[in-house]
Amino acid sequence: MIFENIKHITNKDSFLELTDVYVRLVEVTAERNKMVIQDSDIISTNAFDEIRNMGIISSKDDVTLLKQILKKSFEHFISCVSFYLKNESLFDRTILLLNNKERAFIRQSTSISQKPTFVDFFSGAGGLSCGFTQAGLRVIFANDFEDVCVRTYRFNHPEIEAKNVLQEDIRKIVNNINSYIHEEADVVVGGPPCQGFSSANQQRIIDDPRNELYKYFIKAISQILPKFVIMENVRGMLKVADQVVEDYENIRALKNGVEYSYKVGYMLLNSVDFGVAQSRERLIYIAIRNDVCINKHISPASIFKEINEVNQGNRIYKLRDALFAIPKLDAPRIKNTNEVDSDISGKKIDYNKYVGNENEYLRSINSNRVIPYLFNHKARYVNDINYEIYRLLNQGDDASDSKIADIMPYTHRLHCFKDKYFKLIADKPSRTITAHLRMDCHSHIHPFQVRAITPREAARCQSFPDDYLFLGAYLKTYMQIGNAVPCLMAKGIASIIKKYL
Repeated sequence: MIFENIKHITNKDSFLELTDVYVRLVEVTAERNKMVIQDSDIISTNAFDEIRNMGIISSKDDVTLLKQILKKSFEHFISCVSFYLKNESLFDRTILLLNNKERAFIRQSTSISQKPTFVDFFSGAGGLSCGFTQAGLRVIFANDFEDVCVRTYRFNHPEIEAKNVLQEDIRKIVNNINSYIHEEADVVVGGPPCQGFSSANQQRIIDDPRNELYKYFIKAISQILPKFVIMENVRGMLKVADQVVEDYENIRALKNGVEYSYKVGYMLLNSVDFGVAQSRERLIYIAIRNDVCINKHISPASIFKEINEVNQGNRIYKLRDALFAIPKLDAPRIKNTNEVDSDISGKKIDYNKYVGNENEYLRSINSNRVIPYLFNHKARYVNDINYEIYRLLNQGDDASDSKIADIMPYTHRLHCFKDKYFKLIADKPSRTITAHLRMDCHSHIHPFQVRAITPREAARCQSFPDDYLFLGAYLKTYMQIGNAVPCLMAKGIASIIKKYL
């Protein structure tokens, strides 16, 4: 369930965010079609049934509670529900993701599809899962520690029941992991936190506790015993690659009287080779259960070879391709206005004014679907000094550029901050999108406009579909996007794996 019943709300802010999403979807649809929403506090029978199908209420007695929660917005919410019911043909599938009855239908349809199954640990907002589902696999369990990531994942993946997207520390569930997974998993995927191995981490402490989580991932593997394992991490993990291989190959587990073990290999792959408009180098481990290796006549090395051969002919997309057909924005100049929507600085939910004008890259990330909405395209606040720096820099310039020497606020630490400021180059793939963007976006300045890239522009560089909505506070959307695996990269890997399932 995406909505909790009004009588059992555990997170009021989340509930209000979802109702606001619903209202905004209706408002922008009405705006695009030059129609007016007539406000009314009368709940028709059809509107009542729709709100019940959404999972918000179960009886007429619940309406009073709904009024208390929504307060002044109650009347408008009811009016939006009525507008939707009268004009359903104007809406795309996105609004159905806010209806628990519709989500149940999607789950049922998916569950009987006989698609290969996978589990996603450290799932984040769902980049890996997005790519694997696009390739034709079905997720049966996902897990992450971050509340906002779990909420985003649940919203965008109606094919899996919300309770099977678990917000919990893997260390607390790994010992009885099979009690959470009720089907056989063909594949397990995941990207254990990797800050201690990151090139951005100057200490690189080998025994950093953050670097030990992959061992819990492997422990989960030893209990689930999938046919394939895909684990992604940063290039810095190469330092301990042989130890990781040894940990995988030490797996010896009995299932139905048969002992299973794994063959494992690793390779650095770059997202740009998978048709992603971003240069993002990731260390990918592929582990294959020994019986699958024997029966299918494959190895991790042969799978990597296939992946590389299939992707050899992919077009190299540039940042310019990702920024195509997206509205120009001005950065807000007043502090604490990131969450405020406006026509000038952008909106969390708006309609796509350029629908039908997609380029090849947009058709690729959107799977040739026409997306009528524009999500998370909001410019970030910039102060006067940074505005001037953004304005003066040319594409490819960084913090060492002489044009900003007099106003550079980090001069005394310039040797550490060469990349603190960087204006992106339109005719090259984007530099790597990182979670640090939640702190500031100086390293990803828009090539043509005096502002940083928006979350939606970052999401396009990560090859997320345009209708993938990131929930939560504005700055946390950058974190979710930056930590994700590019969807098309995941799809490219999954497409090869699927052949052997």
